[in-house]
This record gives sequence, C-alpha cells and structure tokens, in this order.
Amino acid sequence: MPGPHLDAPIFIKDIYETQVDTAKTPFFFNDGGMPVYLTEPPEGLTPLTPAATDSALAVGTEYLVADVLGVKSMPPYGVETRLGFAAEEVVFAPLWATRSIAAAFGITLVEPGQVVQIASPVTELQQVEYEYGVFAGHWSPYQGTGDALLSVVCTDLEHHDFPHVFASTDPTQPLVISVGRYWPELGKIRLADLWVPRGSALYVPPKPASSDPAAVVDLHNNRNSARACWGDIHQNSIKTHTLLQTEGGYFYWYWNAIATVHSRPLAIG
Repeated sequence: MPGPHLDAPIFIKDIYETQVDTAKTPFFFNDGGMPVYLTEPPEGLTPLTPAATDSALAVGTEYLVADVLGVKSMPPYGVETRLGFAAEEVVFAPLWATRSIAAAFGITLVEPGQVVQIASPVTELQQVEYEYGVFAGHWSPYQGTGDALLSVVCTDLEHHDFPHVFASTDPTQPLVISVGRYWPELGKIRLADLWVPRGSALYVPPKPASSDPAAVVDLHNNRNSARACWGDIHQNSIKTHTLLQTEGGYFYWYWNAIATVHSRPLAIG
C-alpha cells in the first residue's frame, strides 16, 4: 500500500515563454502544427477572414439563465459575475472544432498551413508552452475551497481585451477548450467543449466588454485542456502553446456552481 500521500498531480506548468510583438509580427501562421508569428503572410497564402460574431448562431447545450446572482468587482484584475442556471446539472456538448462550430463562438479555426492576422489593442503578448494536467479544471477560484482539487467542476468562463491563440501541439492528444455564448438580454447561454485536432489551433480575438444589453458575450476557458486524457492510464497531461497577456490583463469572469458534465465527441468532425 502507498503511504498517506500519492504523487502530486500536475496542475498547470509553464515550460517556456517567448515574447510576441503584435505590431511587428501581426500574422499567426500555423506552420505544420506549430505556432509562428510573422511580419507578413507566407508567400502565396491568403489570410483567413476571422469569424464574425453572428449573434444568430447557436451551438452547444442551451440553458436558461434564470438570474444574475451577483457581480463582484475585483480591481485591478477584473469583474466576476455569478449566473443562476435553471438546471440540476450542466452538460458541455463535446464537439470537434470545425470552422463552423468554432465560428458559433466567435472563434477562428486555423489549420496547418493557414494564416490569420491578429487584432490586439495590446502590443506585447507572450506565447507560453504549457503542460496542463487532467485535474487542472478541478479547482474553483470562486467557492472558498482554496487550493483543493474538487470532485466536481463548475462552469468557469471568461472574456478579455487581449487575443488568444490556443494551439493543439501535444504529440498524442487533442486540445480541449471550453466555450460559451451568452445572450444577457434573452437570459440564455450555450455551452460546449471544443476538441481541437492535433496540429490545429483556435484564434480568439479580443472580446471587450459591451454596454449593449442585446450584445452576445462569447466566452472561453482552457483549464480543461487535458480533458482528452481521461480514461488514458498512461497519459494524464498534455502540452500546448497559448498566446496571451500574462500580466496586467483585465478579465470578465462568468461562473455557475452546478456540477458540470464533460465527455468525448462520438467521432472526429
């Protein structure tokens, strides 16, 4: 029998960080599965048109947002909003990240050999190679549980003024990004897990706050990145590359305490 403590699981590990100047290198090129930032698109390649935010698109599991249970300002970091769902459990629809599925959350799928121009009000961003453990999503910053790993995962999504590139660079497993589309005026939300095939990437443009109650709010979170490892006895973490602002970002968090359900897509799209 083991002692009173087993090996500590990997939570989130920074492996390597590089600086990206979005004024000098505004083009993200998926170079055979690896993220590269360029001053101009590669010769002969036309940049993708980033997905537009079409509020009529509705993909994923829909829930009624019966109430906004609280809004908490947390300067200088951001604003936390607790949503009340009319549900007993919350299921994130497992979907392969195709171009149309990603676009339903305002996200652009960038496949190997494709390029897209990054929009960013922040000039200096960072690309970080991370290792995400399978339990990284089993931590809650909202419920007073400290640093404990929990048996349940709450809905935990965000948007912010800087862009993301989520690159699926693990050699064996896809990347999983949880997403949501929230219509505050209609009181409804759609939730999904986007399974990003190995070698592909997602470009999430800046998502500033809007004062328009009719505006759609596109949300994301990558702490469930290693969701594909569940059921794999030999692999409990993945490697991935993320473009983000590591310091000084202002975030808009949306969460709900009901336990969530996450599963595998049936087949690759």
